Amino acid sequence: MTRIVVAPLSRIAEMAVRHGAREMISLMAKEQAFHRPAVIQAHRHLLLNMNDIAFRGTGNLVAPDETHVQEIIDFTRDWDRGAPLLIHCWMGVSRSPAAALIAALSVSPEQEDMGLVRRLRAASPYATPNARLVQIGDDMLGRRGRLVDAVRVIGRGADADGNAPFTLNVEEPTAGTFSVDTG
Repeated sequence: MTRIVVAPLSRIAEMAVRHGAREMISLMAKEQAFHRPAVIQAHRHLLLNMNDIAFRGTGNLVAPDETHVQEIIDFTRDWDRGAPLLIHCWMGVSRSPAAALIAALSVSPEQEDMGLVRRLRAASPYATPNARLVQIGDDMLGRRGRLVDAVRVIGRGADADGNAPFTLNVEEPTAGTFSVDTG
């Protein structure tokens, strides 16, 4: 089963080792410094600088845009899928769940958006995918509004403390294969 591990920044090293991830996408504000886990090779790490906003950036804020989404799509399509892909942002609640949806649809476009989004909600009661990333991803992947509508249906996630990594199965699971990493 192809999996995406979504995590807050504070848990990326632990999650990379625990799940055997070798590739990682980081969605971080430009001023936020962090260290790439040693198990992730530099050439298989995509760093996208953006703020967690759903509108065009002003001042020092960088809004997610088409370039960011295209990089997620390209990186994910090059992912070997022999090990989980780790995607993270500051809290693992907004940017990274949105990127996980885009990544899953990039490598498995035949799946139904609502099924994918329901798997996301089952894996994380806290996920509130960034609306701007979802909208751009929907457009660029030719989902015709289905991804946006599905995310709207699940609504805002529960309040989170940024300490709830989770695993999203890319394809429809055959039987109860959701997991929340609490350890």
